[in-house]
Amino acid sequence: MAGGLVALLDDIAALVKLAAASVDDVGAAAAKASIKATGVVVDDTAVTPRYVQGLAPERELPIIKKIALGSLRNKLLVILPVIMLLSQFLPWLLTPILMVGGAYLCYEGAEKVWEIVSGHREEHDAGQGEVDEGSVVSGAIRTDFILSAEIMVIALNEVETEPFVSRLIILVIVALLITALVYGVVGLIVKMDDVGLKLAERDSGASQRIGRGLVKGMPRLLSVLSTVGIAAMLWVGGHILLVGADELGWHPPYDLVHHLEEGVAGVAGVGGVLAWVVNTLASALIGLVVGAVVVAVLHVVPRRKKADATASAH
Repeated sequence: MAGGLVALLDDIAALVKLAAASVDDVGAAAAKASIKATGVVVDDTAVTPRYVQGLAPERELPIIKKIALGSLRNKLLVILPVIMLLSQFLPWLLTPILMVGGAYLCYEGAEKVWEIVSGHREEHDAGQGEVDEGSVVSGAIRTDFILSAEIMVIALNEVETEPFVSRLIILVIVALLITALVYGVVGLIVKMDDVGLKLAERDSGASQRIGRGLVKGMPRLLSVLSTVGIAAMLWVGGHILLVGADELGWHPPYDLVHHLEEGVAGVAGVGGVLAWVVNTLASALIGLVVGAVVVAVLHVVPRRKKADATASAH
């Protein structure tokens, strides 16, 4: 009896250790998948603060909360079931879907570059009138859907060899972590100027200096985030297209970039960093070229045709 009890306890201990190891594996896989999607996360974090510009300060956090909940619904109720079914029954379709999303990111990044170069961004900002909260939330959630889909598919690609249930758990963890991270940081960013104003009103000289620094620094931070977001879109989108094309059988672009990486990888001390820089720059360049083609097709060419038609009418 005692021997049977000891054996049972040993079995339970083994099961507990196995369960603990599984939890560790799931956690590690979730962390790896989340890190792989960092480029899109940076873009999501950089894009979202623009949606609350022009709103009353007391409405900023409630609006961000609504967008965050919409983002979570996107990930858990729509995107997750679809990609889990595809990964189980039509896994070959994930790469083309990911590439379509990558092309969209390239288009978004190139469109922002075009707006800066052509001056259309200032015209758009100057033309904005009173902000409608419902439109802000719905527009932000629509944009988030594309970015969330990219995040979830990228994460899925990192854990595609895991069993179905493990993949599901990992992706739920990724969805929760990424949403909390993105919108937590966004909430902190948009309220940082308010924190600065509060500190500037205190009697302490140090607090006043910090507060004034925060108030002056926030516009610069938002500008830097916008630039980083554009670069991240081009880099992530281009890298998705580069790897996806290789997986679908078109190898020359990937082979060329890999050859360039190998050319600098042997540099003592910084070879790994240089190889990463080469890959990143090449991906961003691919993203810019592809995005520029899409922008030209959707915006520049139709606009010029319209201008020519108007000139002919006169």
